Amino acid sequence: MATEGPAGESSSRGKRADAQRNRQTVLTAAAEVFVTSGVDAPIRRIAAEAGVGMATIYRHFPTRADLVTAVYQHQIEACVEAGPSLLAGAGSPFDALRQWIDLFVDFLVTKHGLADALQSDSDRFAALHAYFLDRLLPVCAQLLDAAVEAGDIRPGTEPYELMRGIGNLCVGYDNDPRYDPRRLITLLLQGLQRPRAV
Repeated sequence: MATEGPAGESSSRGKRADAQRNRQTVLTAAAEVFVTSGVDAPIRRIAAEAGVGMATIYRHFPTRADLVTAVYQHQIEACVEAGPSLLAGAGSPFDALRQWIDLFVDFLVTKHGLADALQSDSDRFAALHAYFLDRLLPVCAQLLDAAVEAGDIRPGTEPYELMRGIGNLCVGYDNDPRYDPRRLITLLLQGLQRPRAV
């Protein structure tokens, strides 16, 4: 016969679940605020967007660098998880690749200002960059390989060079309203496609 745990065990498990939900809500809100206002946006604005008190944010993320780092990792993991899902559900491997690149570009927009926010901690920035490559390069490789195997794109594109090229196209997007990196990324993807037989 099963025995029940201590009376407080269920409530502490509920508190942990609430704390985890609050953390995820804060990360999502912070990512949205960073897109429009950069990583120096006021913490009170992030709290308002998340619907939590500022104390909740500081409890999870004692410094701005902690929050920026956590948002960065959260966005990376979202891109990692999206790759296999898109491959399973998209109309073709090329469609999956294109949709994943859209998410990757959204991530790069969120990343804006990261280096400045972590300038006093170059070790943390270097560790994040290594994490970024370790987590995202295999997903990009999987999508490229699937698109090549399906005959959607030409072989020979390296995941690193594709991601680096997309990153370079995104540089400076917010400083010039006449510049639309997504249009150029669409042209880049069109250039990767294998011509269809007529």
